[in-house]
Amino acid sequence: MRRLAAVVALLVGAATLVFGVVVAVREFPRGVGLLACVVIAAAAAWYGVLRRGIPRVAGLTVAGLAVAGALVLIIVGGKFGVDLLVLAGLLVTLAATRASFAARVDLPRVAAPLHAVLFYNPLSGGGKAERFALAKEARARGIEPIELKRGDDLEVLVRGAVERGADGLAMAGGDGSQAIVAAIAAEYSLPYACIPAGTRNHFALDLGVDRDDVVGALDAFVDGGERRVDLAEVNGRVFVNNVSLGVYAEAVQRSEYRGAKMRTLLDTVPDALGAGGSELDMRWTGPGGHGHQGGAAVLVSNNRYRLGRAVGSGTRPRIDDGLLGITVMGAPAGGEHRRGQRPWREWSAPSFEVDADRPLPAGVDGEALVLDAPLRFRIRPGVLQVRIAHQHPGSSPSAMAPEGLRDSVVELARIALGMDRTSAHPQPGRP
Repeated sequence: MRRLAAVVALLVGAATLVFGVVVAVREFPRGVGLLACVVIAAAAAWYGVLRRGIPRVAGLTVAGLAVAGALVLIIVGGKFGVDLLVLAGLLVTLAATRASFAARVDLPRVAAPLHAVLFYNPLSGGGKAERFALAKEARARGIEPIELKRGDDLEVLVRGAVERGADGLAMAGGDGSQAIVAAIAAEYSLPYACIPAGTRNHFALDLGVDRDDVVGALDAFVDGGERRVDLAEVNGRVFVNNVSLGVYAEAVQRSEYRGAKMRTLLDTVPDALGAGGSELDMRWTGPGGHGHQGGAAVLVSNNRYRLGRAVGSGTRPRIDDGLLGITVMGAPAGGEHRRGQRPWREWSAPSFEVDADRPLPAGVDGEALVLDAPLRFRIRPGVLQVRIAHQHPGSSPSAMAPEGLRDSVVELARIALGMDRTSAHPQPGRP
């Protein structure tokens, strides 16, 4: 199916381009406007479908406006033949391209646990657990539900369940709670399931769990497949997504952050970069082994994120690569930043250390903490046995997606010729 979709994307895309140029020449200047709308719609839609949050909404909104503009030009021109073919060709090309890069993996089926336990936070995600009747759905699948109540210690609850014989652990809540349950599951070599009942569910997205199918995620402990993924830790504390230091970390410490994230973040910049802020405090060693100081922000992640304009930006193509992703925003002290370079530098490593003369504010999977320096990060390769429902993708949305337009065309050709990359798939059986 992927191969057929790639062939369709290449052939229809090429035909659409040819027809678009013909219309632009024959119907000048209206045709030029139509071609411009088609190009903008294609670029914006491709930008939006593989991103999340505000960039996704913005991309798809621009694409929709561009398509509307193309329709207006077609109606005004009164020529519905080739014009409509161009617009239809655009839509078919986008759909076929997305199908070609669909990241779906058939994970090996494993035996269901005999005593699986679901921990759920009824307040997470605006009350998703109650809205989807997760406790009832869990019992129907033979999974014991345990509600996390105000004042409860989640780690104590999970360890208590393990002592009573739990042989599978699932968490329905935010990524901070996911990290606690995942860490204990890894400690006892128990299967773990991520139920996307939080607000953003970043970990679920990169694991390949369908974030729109909260109830279906419970099937991970019924007839799901299994893959092994990495966990990361800072000063012994496990995190599943990332730890941020600097501007963002200073922002999440503020009480007003939850209600006005962007405004608080902007208000924090002068404080964080001014005298006594994190800009001057952080000391770290770059990939070449040289010591540096400064940087407006440092992001250390459990595997590398795609950043910038790349397709799938903001997601991790893999979460089983065995390396931390390290990104330093802003030029280090000493003026190493050159004109034309990106405003960040990124690399991967199995460990990383950030030192400072004071405890550092940190955002650990979005939770505001203050950590004693030095901060020692390390990756723990393949320690978590993740169960994923058979109907879910089982892989990050950016696992198969190339980084840019040129790479996309090359990869489409490889898929059409039966030479697509297999290395982008997760390695479910890695020890």
